[in-house]
Amino acid sequence: MTSHAFAPAKVNLFLHVGAVQPDGFHPLSSLMVFADVGDQVALEPAAALSLRIDGPFGEGLSAAEDNLVLRAVRALFAAAGRAPEPVGLILTKALPIAAGLGGGSSDAGAALRLVRDHYALPVDDAGLEAIASSLGADGAACFRARSVIAEGRGELLTPAPGMPALDAVLVNPRVASPTGPVYRAYDEVGAPGGSERPNLPEAFEDATEVAAFLALCRNDLEPPAVALAPAIGDVLETLWGEPETLLARVSGSGATCFALCAGDIEAEGLAERLEAMRPDWWVRRCRLGG
Repeated sequence: MTSHAFAPAKVNLFLHVGAVQPDGFHPLSSLMVFADVGDQVALEPAAALSLRIDGPFGEGLSAAEDNLVLRAVRALFAAAGRAPEPVGLILTKALPIAAGLGGGSSDAGAALRLVRDHYALPVDDAGLEAIASSLGADGAACFRARSVIAEGRGELLTPAPGMPALDAVLVNPRVASPTGPVYRAYDEVGAPGGSERPNLPEAFEDATEVAAFLALCRNDLEPPAVALAPAIGDVLETLWGEPETLLARVSGSGATCFALCAGDIEAEGLAERLEAMRPDWWVRRCRLGG
């Protein structure tokens, strides 16, 4: 019987980034939330540990040993002191690649839970989170897949303020925005932001209050992402011009942007209009929270 796990999209509501440190990493502060859209990871019997990728964004994605899903599962079996089981993993990619949505990290986190639970491996959630963290800056947050404040390199997690469910629209212009070049472009202009954590309230009442607070924050990677991929700027300009948009911003290093809306009706209307205006864009209405 095939087992399944959901790998939700990650959205950075704000992302404050400091200058690169001697260890090569950038300190950051980010409020991360998760969407009800994402990828799927499935498990089925196989002759050996393997990965197959399908879905609308699966073409061209490597299923070789360097894929985060396989790296995570191999590390899991090693942590459990066991040789890898002959299990087939199926990754259905519904999220764009190099999109600022934490897709690879979220896929790895879902695979860790799925394989651990299926084989009853003696590794607790803290052990799984440590494996996820070793795979990338947003690995720990994407393993938890619930609203958090991430600091340090992204591995220092604290609970987010109380958050209402946020109706939003995700828009990707179907261009890749790899993290490395965006960070290098940020460094080249002197890393003008900073990793300070804003003074957060204990809780937000509604989407309007969230949007007003976020307007005082930034995504420091947004300007270099737009400079490298002007199509991202086209998305932002379009979103800011629509009446339903309370706030528009890039998630992560792009290329996906998000628009916060007052409610489900507004998000649905915005998504439908964008799909008609720009059929070449990837557009998804979603709910953020968790």
